[in-house]
Amino acid sequence: MRGRPVSYRTYQKRTAALAFAAALAGSAVLTAAPAAQAAVVDVNYQCKTPIGDKSAVSPIDIKSVKSGSAYKLTMSWQKGVSSSPVELGKGAMTPSAVIKVGGADSGTVAVSGAANAAAIPANTPIKINDLSGTYTPKKSGKVTFTAGVLTIKALGTTTTCTPSNSPGPSLTLDVTAAGGPGSSTSGSSGSGSSGSQSGTDSGDSLPQTGPEDSVIALGTLGGTVLLAGAAGVLWLTRRHQAVRR
Repeated sequence: MRGRPVSYRTYQKRTAALAFAAALAGSAVLTAAPAAQAAVVDVNYQCKTPIGDKSAVSPIDIKSVKSGSAYKLTMSWQKGVSSSPVELGKGAMTPSAVIKVGGADSGTVAVSGAANAAAIPANTPIKINDLSGTYTPKKSGKVTFTAGVLTIKALGTTTTCTPSNSPGPSLTLDVTAAGGPGSSTSGSSGSGSSGSQSGTDSGDSLPQTGPEDSVIALGTLGGTVLLAGAAGVLWLTRRHQAVRR
């Protein structure tokens, strides 16, 4: 026995439900887009200075901006570290550091920045300017970036500050190497010359964090799902109208 004929109102409800399901599928794809994970991490620095050992804890923040196949990393200190028994005049102190690369990739990225723009009083925690460098992925996958050794050069002396509390990563990125997934190229994760970039590069405000390519690709896929759902609803509606005629 044939079932009861479906009313046009019931048919409209069913087609609306199909369209809603397609919209949910598209939004689910968009929600799955990966994002960079950033965290401010407390780093306990043990510093070897010309006048003895010192220690200081500073929250460390690492940000990234994608540039072609590479990433510009900027490392920031929220508190000062170490100190000097004498005043450090303007331009007397030059900092540099390394960022440890882990996860899918390995190595270090050298970062450096400008000398102090103002005099630093004696026996005052030394505030480190933002340090920048460039990371080029050797391998694809989830890569972590963790604060490494900080070096301070001032008045002909060198102070080395080493993290002692095994800090966690300040930044995690999903990256793709130039040769594609799983590829590996020769060379280090970051070159020393790239670390010479100053934190004052052409007004970088670092508004972005993390790669954008995967987000764009997944967004396009979500749009395709939505279009496919809408096309199916339109075809069913026209077919039903033709049958009613």
